[in-house]
Amino acid sequence: MYAERASRLTGAVVWTSTPEGSGGKPVLPDGCMDLLWSEGRLLVAGPDTRPHLPEGRPRRWAGVRFFPGTAPALLGVPAHELRDLRVELADLWPAARVRWLRDRVEAAPDPATALEDIVLEQAERTTAPDPLLHRLVKRLDEGRPVSATAAELGLGTRTMHRRSLAAFGYGPKTLARILRLQRALALARSGTSYAETAVRAGYADQPHLAREVRDLTGMPLGELLGGG
Repeated sequence: MYAERASRLTGAVVWTSTPEGSGGKPVLPDGCMDLLWSEGRLLVAGPDTRPHLPEGRPRRWAGVRFFPGTAPALLGVPAHELRDLRVELADLWPAARVRWLRDRVEAAPDPATALEDIVLEQAERTTAPDPLLHRLVKRLDEGRPVSATAAELGLGTRTMHRRSLAAFGYGPKTLARILRLQRALALARSGTSYAETAVRAGYADQPHLAREVRDLTGMPLGELLGGG
């Protein structure tokens, strides 16, 4: 079972997942990064460009999912170095500190809240993300073209690409595709027809929607939504 709530850290989400059945669902690209806890391990999920299927037996998870572009400042690592990866937090932070944090989470009544506390404490020690990154995500999520967004924000296309790699793990065109995918999935899950979903999410037509969904998730839209 999956559950989530808004975090006390602006823009972040705290979530938990407990095993249901024998198979796990793929984690789809969403532009975000996560700090994760699972049964004695602290990990970081980098930004995905393809579906990620958890390996091994089903297990209990807790996590904090960060708004696109905000995790690198907290973690101290450029997002592109973690693209499509799940890494131990001890690979990024001093091992002794991570062991202490792990024991703290393990001892807590609610691992998700303990993770959130760690994130809030880390945020107090680090510089806040550049607000321009938030504006960039907002414009792209509105369906604005990359070139128009760069001009509106006063950035050259090369500068925006370089900053996007560090903040999001990939260039702005890939980020725009992933945000559009998430808009489409939200519409389709709400019962909107595929044809209307394509138009409202910003695709040229329904076949374009179908190609993009399969390319980014590895599955046709109907199968992805559980319709066979």
